[in-house]
Amino acid sequence: MSDNQKKILEMLADKKISVDEAYRLLSALKAEPSAPESPAGPEAKAKPKAKYLHVSVAPGPHHVHDEDAELVNVRVPMSLIRSGMKLGSILPGQAGEKVTEVLAEKGINFDMRNMKPEDIEELIAALGDLEVNVASEKEVVRVFVE
Repeated sequence: MSDNQKKILEMLADKKISVDEAYRLLSALKAEPSAPESPAGPEAKAKPKAKYLHVSVAPGPHHVHDEDAELVNVRVPMSLIRSGMKLGSILPGQAGEKVTEVLAEKGINFDMRNMKPEDIEELIAALGDLEVNVASEKEVVRVFVE
């Protein structure tokens, strides 16, 4: 089932559209021509869907050996990030306002209550291209998606 079909069924379940409208939309989807081939040709493979966000911190190459040096290796499932974003979009009014206010204080103009499911998926897809590598004498930090 395609994402568009799921969205139509969700709108139907939420009573945003009627059964007849859902039927027409689903029929229109079937009538649409398939997506054109990618410029790379038919052999080009689609990028796999990101499953995890990784954050790792390790001692740098010139770090003085310290047995107490902390290593960080965090792997967060993208499904957890999706769920958190969806949960944030249904925050009660006052809580959502407080989150938006605190983010604004930090210079982030973002209101999770205005997020739509398609916006969340677009954001998650954009994370798939994220890669941060920071190396210093003390530590090496990597943030990436796989």
